[in-house]
Amino acid sequence: MIKKIKYSAGARLLALGAFALGAITPQFASAQLATNLAVDVKAMSMGHAVTADPPGIMSIHFNPAGLARLEGRRMDLQFVGADFSIESTFSAPPGYEVFGYSDDPVVCADPASLGASYCTEFKEGKSTVEGITLYLPILNDAVDLPPGPLLAGPLPSFSIRPPGSRFTFATATYLPMAAGFYRNDDDPGAFLGKRVALERLTYLSPSVGYQVSDTLSIGASIGFSYQAMYLETDFRAPNELLGFMRTLDESICAPFKGQQNNIALDLILFGICRPEEGLGPFKNLASVEVSMDQRMSPSYNLGVLWEPNEHFAWGAVWHAPTDTHMNGDYNIKYSNATQSTINGIGGSATGAIALAVLGIPSGIPSNETGVVNMDLTMPAHFQTGIKVRPLERLQFNVDLVWVDYEEWDAWSIQFDRSSAVTSLARLFSPGSTTTLLNVPLQFQSSWNLAYGVQYDLTGRIQLRGGFEPRASAIPDDRRSPLVPINEAKYYSVGLGYKWDKDTEIDLGLGYLHSKDSIPADTSCMANCTGIDNVVYNPYAGLDIETEASVIVVGLAFRTSF
Repeated sequence: MIKKIKYSAGARLLALGAFALGAITPQFASAQLATNLAVDVKAMSMGHAVTADPPGIMSIHFNPAGLARLEGRRMDLQFVGADFSIESTFSAPPGYEVFGYSDDPVVCADPASLGASYCTEFKEGKSTVEGITLYLPILNDAVDLPPGPLLAGPLPSFSIRPPGSRFTFATATYLPMAAGFYRNDDDPGAFLGKRVALERLTYLSPSVGYQVSDTLSIGASIGFSYQAMYLETDFRAPNELLGFMRTLDESICAPFKGQQNNIALDLILFGICRPEEGLGPFKNLASVEVSMDQRMSPSYNLGVLWEPNEHFAWGAVWHAPTDTHMNGDYNIKYSNATQSTINGIGGSATGAIALAVLGIPSGIPSNETGVVNMDLTMPAHFQTGIKVRPLERLQFNVDLVWVDYEEWDAWSIQFDRSSAVTSLARLFSPGSTTTLLNVPLQFQSSWNLAYGVQYDLTGRIQLRGGFEPRASAIPDDRRSPLVPINEAKYYSVGLGYKWDKDTEIDLGLGYLHSKDSIPADTSCMANCTGIDNVVYNPYAGLDIETEASVIVVGLAFRTSF
């Protein structure tokens, strides 16, 4: 995220765009709220309330102590399909304007040919995600899949328990986290993510379960994972300062356009009137593309399972915090208005002095590339639950889930060189330097319950259902259309079929739904107003509604060999 901004009035406003990478990138974190959705088919159908009844070899993830219940040599193959819908709506509240301007194309229905600075008829701006984006490590690039569901599989897992041993050994390949989407270029939501991808693929997970006694088991697993983060987005900053810049450009500077040697204007306005094209609150300032990954990110889980009798069980699992170090590249393409304005200011004597005082370069190219890296700790996760069988055929599961999102109070992003962006960031963000961008998040740790039910219809068929009301880690003043999954309800059903004494087949269907409202000037990751909102707010002053629906289907084939 490099030079994007410069100088006092224009500089501070462009700083909003500069902060965008920092303010948007953290939002990826919230994809954590979509975790576990496609890890195991049985867990999916039980609302993920399976800590006291871990699902086969995927106990590796849900409670490694459950591995001790497996005998002989086993293999699981999982097939998963996912489809989703994400929509955002932007609307102008009464009295909407930015420094007297209201012709925002996101919400203004007036034709551009009118050329008026105010809007006579407002509309709802609607943003829709077109399809799924994946970041492929082999290509080192993001790939947009055709609209429609994503199919993955077979995802294999294996376990072995030597005859007479108390130890069970296992490994699995699975997706503990996956989220990604793309929008059309002209979609009004493109200012908060045109293409986004966040992935964590565990490709190897050596694990062990140990049967301490007839009723008590313990277990541990180590995961070796690939972590990737990708973002492509446009930037704009509907802020009072950019509104003031537009007034200067259209009212004061209009008669002097193209005059490069007007010394009087340069002295008074620091060269602001020199550019052929000026800035405004609703103009695209730049487009940025950032990709970062880590090829091997280790983690570990610990579990315990107590089963005193066939009617009751208790389990707990600890997913330790995981340190990741992601490296990658960034590419910033500046709009003509941004480049013209910055270079125009830097081309005047007084403007160059002002930029030098701020420690900012006096000119920028059409695009900039460089290296970026970030140290990120994936939060600790603790889950505990019980299994109760009040009747021979009926089973209830209840889990309590805690995730330490408070770990994400702020993120730090390191750049390979000093830039206009980081130079300005250090003025507005405590902890930032000329090469380090510190991004305040203020996330909060979350608690929620999860419920599952299972009924043995026959000796071969089990019917399952689940419900999980997922809590949000994002405070109300940090919500954003980039992360449409905040508080969410997850519903699921499933079926287990015992093919023979060695083989089982599981089917599962899950549905996640989240709906959110972000009234104007309530979230400083989306629509804050005010002259000092240097945290990125591309929809300042607008009301925002978001809705997300995710459908997941799965099939698991489990057998001895």
